[in-house]
Amino acid sequence: MNIKFSKNSTKDRIASKNQRDAIRQQVRQLRQHLTPTQQTDAAIQLLARFSIDEKILSAKSIALYLTNDGELDTQLLIEWCWQQGKQVYLPVLHPFTKGHLLFLHYDSQTSLVKNHFAIAEPKLDVRKIIPSQQLDIICTPLVAFDNAGARLGMGGGFYDRTLSHWHQHYKQQNIVKPYPIGLAHNCQLVDSLPSESWDIPLPEIITPSMHYKFN
Repeated sequence: MNIKFSKNSTKDRIASKNQRDAIRQQVRQLRQHLTPTQQTDAAIQLLARFSIDEKILSAKSIALYLTNDGELDTQLLIEWCWQQGKQVYLPVLHPFTKGHLLFLHYDSQTSLVKNHFAIAEPKLDVRKIIPSQQLDIICTPLVAFDNAGARLGMGGGFYDRTLSHWHQHYKQQNIVKPYPIGLAHNCQLVDSLPSESWDIPLPEIITPSMHYKFN
């Protein structure tokens, strides 16, 4: 997809925000217009790539998310993880600390509720919370990404905050958990993304047709 936006050369935060909002709007429209058949095919192709990844195969605890707003359907990934005996966790909006996530254990018996974004999440139960740094992998949703691994989310900064500790160590070539892997439709790739200081780039992104790995 040839959506072209200039890098944030002017350092104008307002211009950068406008660019980011425009990308969000265009890419969200693209994925919302995918047909049910296209969504099903994409989910099957994604599972084929997901299920052969070495990090995924060796992981014992994986955070995924429930699909919303035209995102790739993650249900096949969740069911595959259960079949492989992996522990699955889902994000929950932190009830007291705005802009932060908790991760709760998820299985077929878990009760779900809608959060204030109208996204299904596990009903809060402190017994099922896992500290994020004990997760092996966090699979992150995203709105758009580029060939450098830059990730654009919905703008709340939830995953940027969650992954900030990992990113600091990763830049120093230290291995810490959780390791992030982005999941996206093919149409969510753009030529370039304007970046901000708080953005956390991803080391890997899996789409139905490609497994991107970035340095």
